Amino acid sequence: MVALTFPDGARRDYPDNITGLDVAKGISPSLAKRTVAMVLDGQVADLADPIERNAKIEFLTREDARALELIRHDAAHVMAEAVQSLWPGTQVTIGPVIENGFYYDFFRNEPFTPEDLPVIEKRMREIIARDKPFTKEVWSREEAKRVFRDMGEQFKVELVDAIPEDQKIKIYNQGDWFDLCRGPHMTSTGKIGNAVKLMKVAGAYWRGDSRNPMLTRIYGTAFARQEELDAYLRQIEEAEKRDHRKLGREMDLFHFQEEGPGVVFWHAKGWTIFQELIAYMRRRLRGTYDEVNAPQMLDKSLWETSGHWGWFRENMFMAKSAGDETDDERIFAIKPMNCPGHIQIFKHGLKSYRDLPMRLAEFGVVHRYEPSGALHGLMRVRAFTQDDAHVFCTEQQMASECHRINELILSTYADFGFDEVVVKLSTRPEKRVGTDAMWDRAETIMTKVLGEIAERSDGRIKTGINPGEGAFYGPKFEYVLRDAIGRDWQCGTTQVDFNLPERFGAFYIDHDGAKKVPVMIHRAICGSMERFLGVLIEHYAGHFPLWLAPLQAVTATITSDADDYANEVIAAARRVGLRVEGDLRNEKINYKVREHSLAKVPVLLVVGKKEAAERLVSIRRLGREGQQVMPLDAALSALTDEAVAPDVRRMLKQAA
Repeated sequence: MVALTFPDGARRDYPDNITGLDVAKGISPSLAKRTVAMVLDGQVADLADPIERNAKIEFLTREDARALELIRHDAAHVMAEAVQSLWPGTQVTIGPVIENGFYYDFFRNEPFTPEDLPVIEKRMREIIARDKPFTKEVWSREEAKRVFRDMGEQFKVELVDAIPEDQKIKIYNQGDWFDLCRGPHMTSTGKIGNAVKLMKVAGAYWRGDSRNPMLTRIYGTAFARQEELDAYLRQIEEAEKRDHRKLGREMDLFHFQEEGPGVVFWHAKGWTIFQELIAYMRRRLRGTYDEVNAPQMLDKSLWETSGHWGWFRENMFMAKSAGDETDDERIFAIKPMNCPGHIQIFKHGLKSYRDLPMRLAEFGVVHRYEPSGALHGLMRVRAFTQDDAHVFCTEQQMASECHRINELILSTYADFGFDEVVVKLSTRPEKRVGTDAMWDRAETIMTKVLGEIAERSDGRIKTGINPGEGAFYGPKFEYVLRDAIGRDWQCGTTQVDFNLPERFGAFYIDHDGAKKVPVMIHRAICGSMERFLGVLIEHYAGHFPLWLAPLQAVTATITSDADDYANEVIAAARRVGLRVEGDLRNEKINYKVREHSLAKVPVLLVVGKKEAAERLVSIRRLGREGQQVMPLDAALSALTDEAVAPDVRRMLKQAA
């Protein structure tokens, strides 16, 4: 007998090897009909699998969030069947579920094109409508290789060879079509539903190796309900409009070119936003952090001590020195991160427990090698600026410092309009340094802090766990923020490190005169300033709040009669600190409005003969209909007040 425990706590005994389907039928025929899979001790399994041990059991319907991966997995198999039925002789390779969808790689002499996607989709719907059951068989290794070899599926033969000897060779059938697969699957193709969409085609090398054959990769997505698919497609459409690379060109912010792959060429307007971000962060740190600057290039011995040489070397840029008269060469690394340099600053001079916590901040430029195929505008670069900081403290101070950092991070995100934030604790990875005892202490403290973060926010801040996703030197909090169109971005981190200070021999003198190793907390809020700016461009769709806009206003003339007055307006606006330019060209005002709207200029100060005579300005706002006519002094006063950064506004309010 096997004992099964249900979600309500009830426990029942069943015959050995009873299937999940039989258990569901015994409870209710309608439950069995609704159920697409089961969960045994937290692991999703085929409903038809025999249950061989005592377990906690749950039944999944397709509406359960955990079933979404199954829907997409099944849709990938249906897509593969559709392709092979339409183009016999096409070889299928692998078809995993990925974030937001799935793909399958195919080998065919003639690559697929976007025009093929509607044809494949139509056939997929026919296969789904047949509602054939998914059934599983276990084959011997030799049988699987023979069958696939006879079918001309050479890639499948390779995949069978790659399966470890201690694992079963599973074959899933859907009617007459079958494929090699680990599973699990839902009960039938009909459970997929019709909320399926093929998105695009791309090229991909077999096993990601350019020496191997080129395959065609077809991407798709699927959801439990049509409304969810429609919302996702609208999000994709909106994301394309907000693409920071497109807006960067239209707003004249930055560019990339082949001579500097992965590094940003900042234009004046883009650099203005960048510097406003830096200035904002500096103001937020004033009085609590000491800003420092560590060298850009350091001898490899320092990186060997830190562990980066062994753990991170393939991502580091290196340089060699010709050496001195003996022609000795030294190997240097351009820093991929700031932490080893900050430890050297901490070590310079004797530190007491009275000096702690010691908070060091740096807007340090770091370099990391990223494969060329992974580069993506500002989001993935090879050189970027970190709003990096390291807090050296006692173990007793660690929890309070994590809370202090958390409050700073959340208030910063709120200033940029990010109110939905998730804080996740990433625990020890498989490859790591330090003792288990050190990890135990760190994770215990951070788990307690995570609970307090949720409690203090009254439920506003969601929390979670990322098992095994910590840094190699310590556990960390990851801050995931949601943008205006519902996408999630991981930006800030708080990483606790008992290991690195010890490796470098850092210590402080405790109150009893003993040497103690400090705890080191690595902290970033924006993370990469370049990436954060890319996120902001897309979050705001280029419509920056006035304090952050690179060009806050343009004074545009209707006729040349107003040129002198326009120059007065420009000069007056600049005197009160506004970033203003003039457009005195001999063009129609509607042409000027369209051009500056495309460049996302927040405010147009339009002046003509009447405005000049009465010292007025006509204010047009980006994205709004109509205009507002105001006296010049009142208009500049209102814009100056609007252009105050949120942190400065808070300080002024507190001072008042």
